[in-house]
Amino acid sequence: MLAEALTHRSAALDSWAGKKVFSASNERLEFVGDRVLGLLIAEWLAERYPKENEGGLGRRLAPLVSQPVLAEIAERIGLPACLSLAPSESKAGVRKLATVLADAMEAVIGALYLDAGIEMARAFVRGAWSSTIDAQLAPPKDAKTGLQEWAMQRALPLPVYETVSMEGPSHAPVFVISVAMAGHSAQASAGSKRLAEQAAAAELLGKLGS
Repeated sequence: MLAEALTHRSAALDSWAGKKVFSASNERLEFVGDRVLGLLIAEWLAERYPKENEGGLGRRLAPLVSQPVLAEIAERIGLPACLSLAPSESKAGVRKLATVLADAMEAVIGALYLDAGIEMARAFVRGAWSSTIDAQLAPPKDAKTGLQEWAMQRALPLPVYETVSMEGPSHAPVFVISVAMAGHSAQASAGSKRLAEQAAAAELLGKLGS
């Protein structure tokens, strides 16, 4: 399962030395890990800040599960060297891409959860995220507000949000939202449209270096 979590889709089906190589990519485990991470971070924040309202907790959550933070933690624990990619993708530097590292990080969490249960996943997340969450002294500024201010300061059009998809049952939907602004875009998912928009805005702010 760990090998699957570390297998990029380019290595799941490729032609090496004239032979077709088939294996499972980490996409299914990433799907699970994304949800597990969100739950564990939300649980941790509620525990650490028992008097903070939902708005403050939401502003803390979005950056902690964003692509830039996931990629940073993946780098910190040495995940890039462990990834399995097609030779052509490896040569192209895909191993260092934030999106690839973030996906692999979520897949590892998904593998831990499925193989050893929630306690093992929780122990890993709290160990890997401890310095990041400790550094978050106050709730970050609302990501959508921050992105709007970034655009206004540069006299750019305001960001545009779009619902890419909504999946899952009515009692537990998963919204995928994209945001575009000034030739840049990002995408994120969450259990509500509002949280998904916040997460997408946090992703885009991370890409813009804000």
